Amino acid sequence: MDNLLLLLDGFAAAAQPVFLLYALLGVFIGTAVGVLPGIGPAMTVALLLPLTYTLEPTAAFIMFAGIYYGGMYGGSTTSILLNTPGESASIVTALEGHKMARVGRGAAALATAAIGSFIAGTLATAGLTFVAPVAARFAVQLSPADYVALMVLAFLTVGALLGSSVTRGMVSLALGLFLGLVGVDAISAQQRFTLGIPALTDGIDVVLVAVGLFAVGEALYVASRLRRGPVEVIPVTGGWRTWMTREDWRRSWKPWLRGTGIGFPIGTIPAGGADVATFLSYASERRLAKGERKRAFGKGAIEGVAGPEAANNAAAAGVLVPLLTLGLPTTATAAIILAAFQRYQIQPGPLLFENQPVLVWTLIASLYIGNLMLLVLNLPLVGMWVKILQIPRHYLYAGIITFAALGAFAVNFTPADVVILLLIGLLGFYMRRYGYPVAPMVIGLILGPMFEAQLRRALSISQGDPVALVQSPFALVVYVALVAIFLLSALLKRRRRRLERVVADEAEDAVPTPAEQREHA
Repeated sequence: MDNLLLLLDGFAAAAQPVFLLYALLGVFIGTAVGVLPGIGPAMTVALLLPLTYTLEPTAAFIMFAGIYYGGMYGGSTTSILLNTPGESASIVTALEGHKMARVGRGAAALATAAIGSFIAGTLATAGLTFVAPVAARFAVQLSPADYVALMVLAFLTVGALLGSSVTRGMVSLALGLFLGLVGVDAISAQQRFTLGIPALTDGIDVVLVAVGLFAVGEALYVASRLRRGPVEVIPVTGGWRTWMTREDWRRSWKPWLRGTGIGFPIGTIPAGGADVATFLSYASERRLAKGERKRAFGKGAIEGVAGPEAANNAAAAGVLVPLLTLGLPTTATAAIILAAFQRYQIQPGPLLFENQPVLVWTLIASLYIGNLMLLVLNLPLVGMWVKILQIPRHYLYAGIITFAALGAFAVNFTPADVVILLLIGLLGFYMRRYGYPVAPMVIGLILGPMFEAQLRRALSISQGDPVALVQSPFALVVYVALVAIFLLSALLKRRRRRLERVVADEAEDAVPTPAEQREHA
């Protein structure tokens, strides 16, 4: 009951005109950015991070949350109309959604994606409302050794799962942990890895690394792979009120609920985030379909759009549970939001609900409001989002790099920060070029100093005995869960590859041979 009263207080605060304006601005920017191929919410939040320091923390986080949710919504538009996912979690949507668009049912695909995202986002936010306070009360009782176990879990799962190669993911994580050591040691006051450069004495700012990797590096990588000529977008016909038939509604509502049930729990644990949730939802819908509906998969099944899109947005809300209650990011965007908390001298964790109740409950209330705003923006205004796809790419990415440089300079108003930004941007470009995921590097940089502090505290309490790190019952449960997550992830990845092969084979069989084309003619 106390949580509901606090949530009502949060709605009262979030309903202030200025906060509604920031929520609308966030969901608008997030949707616009999610529509653009190759630009996700992580890049947008990183790019805007240096420009929001003058905002009140509540307003800034309301806008960031709107960008996060909006980016998840917008990614479905390019997946369906362009067959180019704006976010990796929207890859599954392209499998069936683009085929629906090619046969003139793009409007139905967009509608089921938008409505499913709204339903899943609302239900998952309700789950966040009730689960997060309970998790926070439990987390207060954790010891430093328990936190060490949780961070080991986050390091290994994020490094191993956020990328196609475990080795490359761990290399990226190790690089982030190394960058986190640069600066002055908190205990001995000795400089570490500064190379005698005064600008590195205070360490490498997380904002510079985030903007460099997600904005500069990603912009350089995407720009290097651009195709010349205009982008061909499948047009959307018909009024939005007639997009979904009664049959579409009957076929969509169960996948919406199943996708929510799959996405939210997976989002709360570091097991691959929305990517795993969407593929698992697609596989479930494919397995549960019968008769004519089963044969529609691979040719434009609406269930293959409704379920994964619901799972995608439910996982986005689930990611906020460990972020707010434990201070552990499990996705790239969550890592950037954690960096934003730290810039405001706010540390997410067990005491966040006690120390910053107005901020937390206003943020959660704004998620409900932002979901409703996104539904209004995505259904009637889809034509406007399609026009955004026509923006010349060289103008777009040149603007991103310019704003990134201005934001980096605004951090400390020193030219050295711009040089560091460009160097990290080049590093991010080559990491993307050779298949090294950048998210583990950012997470390692952010959690590295926290891990070092908790490890030193745990060893100090145990008088240097490393066995104390695994003596806690909670730590043992975490390490057992780590093994289980790796086994489950291996099975899910194998299933995902098998599903991708099946879909590719079906797509190949669906293309008529030249002889069949002549016979049909």
